[in-house]
Amino acid sequence: MQEHEVIKILKEDLNFRQESIIKLKLFSKSLILANQKHNFISKSTEKDIWHRHILDSAQLVKFINFSRGSLADLGSGAGFPGLVLSIFNRNKDFHVKLYEKSPVKRKFLEEIIEKLDINADVLSNIYDYEVNADFIVCRAFKKLEQIIQVSREIVKKPHKLIVLKGQNAQEELNKAFKSEKYDYKLEKSITNNESKIVIINFNR
Repeated sequence: MQEHEVIKILKEDLNFRQESIIKLKLFSKSLILANQKHNFISKSTEKDIWHRHILDSAQLVKFINFSRGSLADLGSGAGFPGLVLSIFNRNKDFHVKLYEKSPVKRKFLEEIIEKLDINADVLSNIYDYEVNADFIVCRAFKKLEQIIQVSREIVKKPHKLIVLKGQNAQEELNKAFKSEKYDYKLEKSITNNESKIVIINFNR
């Protein structure tokens, strides 16, 4: 899928404003430039960055209420999905925190946030903090069983966990829920017919 096709979906289906599209363009250019030195994303996906990375992350806006609360991205990497979601966010009172243990990636995220005037904060390893968020998101972070454990143990309030997963999502869920069951649903990804979005409600 070409850049202009993705932008059409972002605007018409996901309600991204033109201001956000401009920031996404600058972000993607900066990332590809940085990727020459650091392997932030697979080189093979650079030409398809708008579909494979940006749209894949952006589709999560459908499941997040940006009118109140906060969001934490666990293992933000080069900014997916957290930075894309913070670019979409128009509420100054909605806080986005990007957790990334790699100093090199943190530096990149901090530079992008400052350059594009994005409302987000970058923090280091999630285990160094008490994560306090209404929405937890992650992509290519850990196995689902481990993500659920982190979400249960570190996040101290009721929250919604939203995870981008591949074709083995149901299998991972079955394994994760052997001992304890949670209210969850699987949504289809708009970027890959076999991929899923796992949404779990943790109500304490």
